[in-house]
Amino acid sequence: MLEVLNPATEDVVATVPAATAEDVDAAVARAVRAQAGWAAAAPADRARLLRRFAAVIDGHVEELARLEVREAGHVIGNARWEAGNARDLFDYAAGGVERLTGRQIPVPGGLDLTILEPLGVVGVIAPWNFPMPIAAWGTAPALAAGNAVLLKPAETTPLTALRLAELALEAGLPEGLFQVLPGEGAVAGNALVEHPGVAKIVFTGSTRVGKQIMARCADRVKRVTLELGGKSPNIVFADADVEAAALAAPGSFLDNSGQDCCARTRILVQRPVYDRFLEVLAPAVASYVVGDPADEKTQMGPLISRAQLDRVRSYVPAGAGIRGSAPEGPGFWFPPTVLTDADPASPVAVEEVFGPVAVVLPFEDEAEAVRLANATEYGLSGSVWTRDVGRALRVSQAVKAGNLSVNSHSSVRYWTPFGGYGQSGLGRELGPDALAAFTETKNVFISTEGPAQ
Repeated sequence: MLEVLNPATEDVVATVPAATAEDVDAAVARAVRAQAGWAAAAPADRARLLRRFAAVIDGHVEELARLEVREAGHVIGNARWEAGNARDLFDYAAGGVERLTGRQIPVPGGLDLTILEPLGVVGVIAPWNFPMPIAAWGTAPALAAGNAVLLKPAETTPLTALRLAELALEAGLPEGLFQVLPGEGAVAGNALVEHPGVAKIVFTGSTRVGKQIMARCADRVKRVTLELGGKSPNIVFADADVEAAALAAPGSFLDNSGQDCCARTRILVQRPVYDRFLEVLAPAVASYVVGDPADEKTQMGPLISRAQLDRVRSYVPAGAGIRGSAPEGPGFWFPPTVLTDADPASPVAVEEVFGPVAVVLPFEDEAEAVRLANATEYGLSGSVWTRDVGRALRVSQAVKAGNLSVNSHSSVRYWTPFGGYGQSGLGRELGPDALAAFTETKNVFISTEGPAQ
């Protein structure tokens, strides 16, 4: 059994049976049967059912959000956004079902065309930091492309996934098409990765585990999409609106208590405005409201677990840096923290802390800013603050990251592709091409010249 804790109180909110390897095997058999009928259904019918699923989610946004608050400690405003994002992803994916077209390629002697066919059964392994949206990132386009999906949520956050599966049946999706398998990664996760009936694995999580999954998939020539870690830069040039950049910075690394692979935890500030930036940043960090995630006024909740709290503490010397406040007593609380004297090569400056901790580093010129931004094995996202359009374009091209924002901190939109460079992952999710990532391309040549005489 899996015990689900409320991270804000440490109370047990639910116990959930943990799937075994045998459970996974049985689920794959059900999925194979369901997928055959789903793929044969008219595209308009599949699209209609996915839109109905989105509508059912829409009717349960508040319920799903409250569930997310209890199991993940997300603040209620964020949790509502997450439930709405899952809804929007299914609605957006439904629009692609009837537009998943192949091509006609000019060739001599006949007609050549390509057909995009579903892979079959897809395994989605979702993380605990954004359980609902990231589950939908893989599930929605995979279903839209004609596949069945087996979703394994993180051990600590299975409740919203299980509820989504119930809502899918309520919406009329075929039994067995979308199944949720809560369980331990070493058991249920490994069984999904190694099962010969699973054609692709979509994994979001740590780089360490992602590499293990990639190696296992390689042994079976199994397709994989990996969305892994990040250590994203937030680059502030002297010609930027410094006050706006400083006021926006806390949200860029404190959202979801810093448990975000896109968190801008390396703040790079050009030296002429470094002091002014800190003057504005310090009170913004100190006033960030940390507390009960169910309270509408709360901006930041707890970390997910005791293990994560201990990990974050290991990176930060006691009492160091600019600090906000956090509740005392039960719960996995860590205050908003900014370090201004970190060595650029120190672990806190180059490793993914996955907590509400950022470092501020000065730089002299554009070349040094790019060098510091790229001084990490990750390359997921980042921000560039400047009023110079040419500089914005140059730096965006020079920074090795898959998702960059200029004068903002937005990285993830379901309309646009998302993914990273280097150790941040493999492949792209979301956007108009998401469905194609869950298909095989078949080429068909039709001779128009007749049989040889």
